[in-house]
Amino acid sequence: MPDRGGGPTGPRIRVGRPSRRVRTLLMTLGVLAVLAMAFVMFAGFWTDWLWYRSVEYSSVFTTTLWTKIGLFLVFGLLMAIAVGVNIWLAHRLRPPLSAMSLEQQSLDRYRMSVAPYKKWVLLAITALVGLIAGASASGQWRTWLMYVNGVAFGQKDPQFNLDVSFYAFDLPWYRFMLGFGFAAAVLSLIAAALTHYLYGGLRITSPGARATAAATGHLSVLLGIFVSLKAVAYWLDRYGLAVKSSDFKATDNWTGLRYVDANAYLPAKTILFCIAAICAVLFFATLWRRTWQLPVIGFGLMVLSAILIGGLYPAIVQKFQVQPNEQAKEAPFIAKNIDATRDAYDIDDAQVDDYTGKSTETDDAKLRTDADAAASYRVMDPNVVSPAFQQLQQKRNYYQFPKTLDVDRYKGPDGKEQDTVIGLRELNLEGLPKRNWINDHFTYTHGYGAIAARGTTTGTNPAGSPDFTESGLPASGQLGKYEQRIYYGEKTAQYSIVGGPQKELDYEEDGEKTTSYSGDSGVSLANAFNRAAYAVSFSEPQILYSGAIGEGSRILYNRTPKERVEAVAPWLTIDGDAYPAVVDGRIQWIVDAYTTTNGYPYASRTTLGDTTADSLTTNQRAVVAQQNQVNYIRNSVKATVDAYDGKVKLYEWDTKDPVLKTWRKAFPGTVKSRGDIPTELMDHLRYPQDLFKVQRELLTRYHVQDPAQFYSGSDAWQVPDDPTNKEPGAVPPYYLSMKMPGQDAQKFSLTTTFTPKGRPDLGAFMAVDADAASKDYGTMRLLRVTTTVKGPGQVQSELNGNDDVAEFVRNLKGTDSDIEYGNLLTVPLDGGFLYIEPVYTRGGTQNYPLLRKVAASYGSKIVFENSLGEALNAVFGVEDTGPTEPTEPTEPTEPPGDPTEPPATGDAALKKAIADAQKAYTEGEEALQKQDWTAYGKAQADLEDALRRAAAAQPKPGSGADGAEAADKADDKGTDQGS
Repeated sequence: MPDRGGGPTGPRIRVGRPSRRVRTLLMTLGVLAVLAMAFVMFAGFWTDWLWYRSVEYSSVFTTTLWTKIGLFLVFGLLMAIAVGVNIWLAHRLRPPLSAMSLEQQSLDRYRMSVAPYKKWVLLAITALVGLIAGASASGQWRTWLMYVNGVAFGQKDPQFNLDVSFYAFDLPWYRFMLGFGFAAAVLSLIAAALTHYLYGGLRITSPGARATAAATGHLSVLLGIFVSLKAVAYWLDRYGLAVKSSDFKATDNWTGLRYVDANAYLPAKTILFCIAAICAVLFFATLWRRTWQLPVIGFGLMVLSAILIGGLYPAIVQKFQVQPNEQAKEAPFIAKNIDATRDAYDIDDAQVDDYTGKSTETDDAKLRTDADAAASYRVMDPNVVSPAFQQLQQKRNYYQFPKTLDVDRYKGPDGKEQDTVIGLRELNLEGLPKRNWINDHFTYTHGYGAIAARGTTTGTNPAGSPDFTESGLPASGQLGKYEQRIYYGEKTAQYSIVGGPQKELDYEEDGEKTTSYSGDSGVSLANAFNRAAYAVSFSEPQILYSGAIGEGSRILYNRTPKERVEAVAPWLTIDGDAYPAVVDGRIQWIVDAYTTTNGYPYASRTTLGDTTADSLTTNQRAVVAQQNQVNYIRNSVKATVDAYDGKVKLYEWDTKDPVLKTWRKAFPGTVKSRGDIPTELMDHLRYPQDLFKVQRELLTRYHVQDPAQFYSGSDAWQVPDDPTNKEPGAVPPYYLSMKMPGQDAQKFSLTTTFTPKGRPDLGAFMAVDADAASKDYGTMRLLRVTTTVKGPGQVQSELNGNDDVAEFVRNLKGTDSDIEYGNLLTVPLDGGFLYIEPVYTRGGTQNYPLLRKVAASYGSKIVFENSLGEALNAVFGVEDTGPTEPTEPTEPTEPPGDPTEPPATGDAALKKAIADAQKAYTEGEEALQKQDWTAYGKAQADLEDALRRAAAAQPKPGSGADGAEAADKADDKGTDQGS
C-alpha cells in the first residue's frame, strides 16, 4: 500500500485543483486584463476619430482607414494563401515512407513532433506571413490612391512617349506589386522546399535521386514564377530609366536617360526580358520533362547575360564611345533634362535679362530721387527685432513672440499698403509663475493679440525701436477690431481643457480678466467614455476624475497650424513657415502647402530639407520635409487655420496641377475651389519662401538652356552665405516692396542674390512677384550681371573695415553693447545695385536691438549714417532732401503747453529748459532701470520738449557763451541717452 503520510519523510502535501471561487477570480481578472489591453489599443483609434470629426474632416480619416484596411486584408490574404497553399501542396505531394536512411531517421522525430499540430502550424505560419505582408501593404495607401485616381498630366516623356502620369502614379504601384510578387514567390519557394525536405521529397545525403518528381515539378513552377517576375522587372526597368537618378558631371542628382542608357542599358533590358521569359518557360516545362537540366542552363545563361549585357556592355559603351566625346554625345539628353527640370519646378517661364550692374547715370540728384521710388527699404529686420517685440510688448512672462517675425502688407491711415512686421503674442508655459496641471492645461490656455510695426520706419519711444502700428494688451491700432485670443499657434504645443467649470485667465491689465472658451473647437469631455479614452491616450489619469472637468469641457490639441494641416491633408507637404494675418475680424494662420512627386521623367531630383535650409533654419524656423526627395513641386494649396477656433480650410491655388486633381478625386470635398478664397484673405497671400528656395537652388544651374554651356558649368551660380549671420548657411530670401527694371511701380516681391560658383562677386539678382492679388503673381525676373560687381559678402567685408564703423564699434565697447547687422537688401537701381543694411545695437541698459545706423553702398562708395535718409543722401552725394520716411511715433504725445504759443527766450528760459532736460534725463534713467516703458516714453517726450525749448531760447548779451555751453551739455545728455 502506498504511504499515506507520516513516516520519517514527514507529511505529504497533496496539490489539488484551485477552488471554484479562485478559478472564477482568475478568469475575471484575465477577462479584465484582455479588455483593458483592448481599450488601450482602441483609445488611440477612438480619439483620432473624435478629433477628425471635430475639425469636420472625418472623410479623410475614413478614406485613409478603409484604404489601409482593404490593402491589409487583400495583400495579407494573398500572401497567406500563396504560402499556405504551397505548404499544403508540398505536404500533399510527399513520397510514401520507405526504407529509412540515416537522414530520414533524424528527420522522423521532427515529423512526429509536428504531426499532431500540423493544422495549427500551417495556420500559424500563414497568419504570420499574412500579417507582415498586410502591414507592409497598408503603408502603400498613398501609392494605391494615386494609382486608382491618377489624372493625366497632358505631357509625354521624350523617350517612350508616355504621359507623365504613368511615371508619377502608375509605375510606383507596378513596382510595389512586383515587389510583393517577388516576396510571395520567395517565401513560397522556401516554405515548399522545407516541407519537401521534412517529408522526404528532397534529400541531401541519402543515396538515389535528390528530389522526387513531384517535388521537382512543384519547385520548378515556383522558380518559373520567380523568373517570370524577373522578366517583368526587366521590362519595367526600361521605363524606370526615365526616372533613374545617377551621378553625372553636368549636375548633381541627374535624373533620366543618358547616352549609355538609351544606347546600351535600354536594349540590354529588352534582351534580358526575352531571355528571362524563355528561361521561365523552361522551368515550367519541367512539369513534363521532370529534369532541371534545361532550366538550370537557361538560368545560368540569364545570369551570364545580366553580367555581360547588363553590366559589361554599357561600361564599354561609356568608356569607348561616350567619354572621348561626352559633351556631343550627351547634348540631346542634357536638353531633355533641362526642359523637364524647368517644367517640373515651374521655372520654365523665368525671364533672364542681361544687366551691367554699373550705372551710367551721372546726375546724383536723379539717382537720389530714383532711389526713393525703387523700393520701400525695410529697416526693421524680422529676423532681428523679435527681442524688441518681446521686451516692449510681451507684457507678461507667460507670453512670447517667435524668434523670426513675419512680413505682411497692411493699409496705413492713408489707404496705401505698407510692408509690416507682425508677430502674435502666444502663450509660453515656461514663464508661468507656478507650474502645475491646472495652470498648464486649464488656467493659462491662450495667447492674446497681434503686434505689428512698420517695416520701413522706426519708433521714438525709445529711439530706434519698432514703430508699432498695433500694440498694447489688449492690442489696439490700425488692425481694427478682431478676435484677439490665440488658442492655436506655432508655439502652442500642449493640450488645454476649456469651456468647463474652471475659468481661464484672459489677460492681466489693470486687474485680472477671466474668460471661458465659447468656440466649437476641440472634443467634448462631457461623457466618461471620452474622458477615459483621452486619459489613456495622453497618459494622464487626472483627465478621468478631475473635478475641473465637467459639462461643457472640451479638449484642444494638435494646435500648431502645421500639425492641423498635415493631419487633415496627409498627402500635402507643408511649408516650414506659417504666418498670421488679421482677416475679417479674425486672426488666421496662412499655411502654404505643396504637392510633390519624385516620378517626373528626366527632371533632376532635389532633397527638400537641404534646399530649404538657410542661415535662419538652424534655430529659428522649421525646414520643410527634411529627407523628402522630389523632382516635381507645386504650391497647389493655400490653407488657413483660425487662431481662435482652429478651423482648417484648404483652398485650391494651382488649378492646373494634376497631382492636386488626383488627390481631390481621392478625397472629394476636402479642398475648396480657388474662387472661394475671400478677397480680404487674398490680400495677404504671398509667394512661399520654401518653394522659392527650391527654385532658386535649381536656377543656379538651370538658368542655362544651352546643353554645351550647361555641361561645361561655365555659367553656374551659387546661393551665397548670409554675410550678416555668424552661423553658416545660405542667405535667406527677403520680402520687399521694390521695382525691377522695366516695372512702373513697386511690387511686393521675394528677392535673392546669386554669386558665380566659387567667386564672391555678384552673379545675378532674382525677384518674384509675391503679391497673390497681382496679375503678375509668380513672375520670375532674373538679372544676369555682365560686369564685375561687388557681391553681398564683399559689401559686408568693406562695411566691417569702414572707418566710421570701426569708430562706432569702439565706442560701443565702453557701453557694454554689441552690434547686430540686419538684412542686407539688394535693389537694382539705374543699371547698378544699391545695398541697404540696417545696423542695430544691443546691450547696456537695454537687452534688445535698437536701430542705430544704416549702411548704404552704391558702386564703389559705402557710407554709414544715422538714418536711411542720411545714408541715401550720403551715398549719392546730395544735400538733405527731407525725410525719406515718416518718423512720427505710433502714439504721438503733445508737448506741454500751448503749441501755438511762441517759445520763451532769454537766459531764464534757457536755464529752466536745461533744468527740465536734466530732470527728464534722470527720470528716464530710473524708468529704464525699472523697465517701466510708459514712464520711459513720457520722460523721452519731456526731454525732447526741453531740448526744443533750450534751442529756441536766445541768451542775453554777455551770457551767450555760458548759455551755449549749457545747451550743448543738455544736448549731449540727450544724445547719450538716445544712444
